[in-house]
Amino acid sequence: MSNAIKKLQIKIRPMQRDDIESIMAIESSVYGEHHWSKEGFETEIYTDIGNYYCLFDADKNKLIGYGGFWNILDEGHITTVAIDKQYQGMGLSEVLIQKFFEVGYRKEIKWFTLEVRVSNVAAFHLYKKYLFESCGVRPKYYQDTQEDALIMWTENIHNDKFKLNYEALKQKTTEKIEII
Repeated sequence: MSNAIKKLQIKIRPMQRDDIESIMAIESSVYGEHHWSKEGFETEIYTDIGNYYCLFDADKNKLIGYGGFWNILDEGHITTVAIDKQYQGMGLSEVLIQKFFEVGYRKEIKWFTLEVRVSNVAAFHLYKKYLFESCGVRPKYYQDTQEDALIMWTENIHNDKFKLNYEALKQKTTEKIEII
């Protein structure tokens, strides 16, 4: 009998209209009453610049997270990342970030950017791991609390330092999560 711990098995695929009901349940749980609308997700799925993905627990065939970014010229602007509260802390946000970079490499994106609440320390540290740097503040950006947002950017994702960091982090993720 093996003492090996079973890896979490997940599926990742482009977001579809049929996913929106499950997305809305996570959206309201994670973000409260100030969250994206169903119509907002529908628009994002079908826009030419949108790149949105869903994560599924492969054993339960349950949607457990989603995220996406806009591809504008040679920039990727991460617009949303959310993980079901039962699955937070397992590295699933990293799986989405890694997917964004994978798509970014294929689409010849050079930089990624995002906004993050100044109080969201966990997200800030995740983005720092992926070499995002804070380069400014959007005052009172979040309408629910009037909280400021940090503006974060990566360096060019095609440079050696970034690629080596990304590959090392991706390898660590595969040690605990299996994408099937």
